[in-house]
Parts: sequence; C-alpha cells; structure tokens
Amino acid sequence: MKIAFIGLGIMGFPMAGHLANARHDVTVFNRTAEKASRWTKNYSGSVAITPKIASKECDIVFVCVGNDDDLRSVVLGDNGVLNGMKANSILIDHTTASADVARELFTACSQQSIGFIDAPVSGGQQGAENGQLTIMCGGENGIFKQAESIMDCYAKQISLMGPAGSGQLTKMVNQICIAGLVQGLAEGLQFAENAGLDAHKVIEVISKGAAQSWQMDNRHETMIKGEYEHGFAVDWMRKDLGICFDEARGNGSQLPVAALVDQFYAGVQADGGGRWDTSSLKGRLK
Repeated sequence: MKIAFIGLGIMGFPMAGHLANARHDVTVFNRTAEKASRWTKNYSGSVAITPKIASKECDIVFVCVGNDDDLRSVVLGDNGVLNGMKANSILIDHTTASADVARELFTACSQQSIGFIDAPVSGGQQGAENGQLTIMCGGENGIFKQAESIMDCYAKQISLMGPAGSGQLTKMVNQICIAGLVQGLAEGLQFAENAGLDAHKVIEVISKGAAQSWQMDNRHETMIKGEYEHGFAVDWMRKDLGICFDEARGNGSQLPVAALVDQFYAGVQADGGGRWDTSSLKGRLK
C-alpha cells in the first residue's frame, strides 16, 4: 500500500520502519527534517516537506505526535493531512491524546469520506523497535478490519474497544494502572534494599507469583542500578496522566493513587528528570 507516516519520535521512527520493511511504499514527515532524513538512511522510503504533501494519494496515513494540539496541527491545519488525503482512505492516529480530539477527528474525516481509527499504543520504545506493541483502537468495525492487518507488522495485540475515542479511553486505563504499579515496584525494591535483602533474588522469587508485572520484568534491573536514561519519559507520563484527570472529572472517577504518583513525578521533573524513564520514581526514595 501507499502509506504516509507523520511523526518520527522514539515510537514513530521504528513503527514507520516496520511498515517499510513490510514492503509498503512509505513517505514520512517529521517536524525536524534531520530526523526524517536519518529515517531514509535506515529504511526504504521518501520524505515530504509537509503532512499534506506526504498524504497525497495514500491509502493509509499514520500519525504519531505529541499531544492534542500537535495532532490538530498535522491533521486539520492548512498543510495538514486532511487537505491531502483522498476519499475512502484511512487515517490511523497512534498519538496518546484525549478522547475528545479523537471524536473531533472522526467527525472531520467522516465529512470527507475518510475512515478514522484512534489507536494509541503501549509497549514503549522497546515494543516499537521489536514490533511487539499493544494497540487499543476506537472506530468503526469495517474500517478497523481494513487497518488491522497493516498495523500487525509492529503489534502483538490489536483490539477494537468501541467507537471513536474508545482507544484513547483504554490507553487512559493503561496509564492509570502503570502509575500505581511503578510506584509499588519502587517502594518494594527500596524496602528490600533497606532490609538487607538481595534485590535481584527478591525479584527472581516474587516475579513468579502474584506481584509479577511487565514493569517488574523489564525495569527492575535498571531500577536497582539507578539507571533512568531510557524508556518512557516522565514528561510524557505527566501529559498522559493530565488527560486521565481531565476525563475523570467528566465521568466522575476518583483517581487518588494516580494523583499522588503524579505529584511524585512532578518532583522528579523538579530534580531535572523530565526525560528520565517513569521507573525513576525509585530515585526519590533514597
């Protein structure tokens, strides 16, 4: 298929690469042109100077940018993809954004006979590079079925959760759960160290029981070493939690643990750790 990929961050760069490796005709756009140029040195494809030009005559356009405002800019702006996409094509948004903007884009796409799927992902940079992402989708079933096989090249799980916005709502649940899990893991490891236990042996034992989690399996080693220059940045986690809190105020949910952990992340930012991995919560417990 002829495909455009807009946004080559730590997630988008390898995801677009998987599409190119699957022999699709890929055109990329990134706000920083140097990164787009670097992508073409690693993968087969071309670079466009605007999202509008990148999306011309494409069957599917993927977007993976920072937030709601970035998303509106690259989709709805004068040089946005909707000014370049053809009828009966599909826009797939991998940005972690609000459910409101997903519904807004669904409406805008529908007015131009373009399919839309909000499809935030989980699995981090490692999952993107290894093609092992979990993708939570919102949209119409017929459009989802067309898009599913294309996303499969970088996914281990792809699920349609409901109408437009449902993918973003599911990603919010994901981030709420992660916040509590990482804080619990940080406290547990600190307790083990203070108690004079071998933290590696502790993890070896408890990871085989009810405490096991992806965070434990993939982050305990670097947490024990105090290494945080990797992974999913605290800045982005706080952005995601902000989206969760906005939605919670509207649907009546209480998020006391997530709110507390968000305050801890604010402390990490204040210490200069905005780009550190979310597991850097342990660094606060010295």
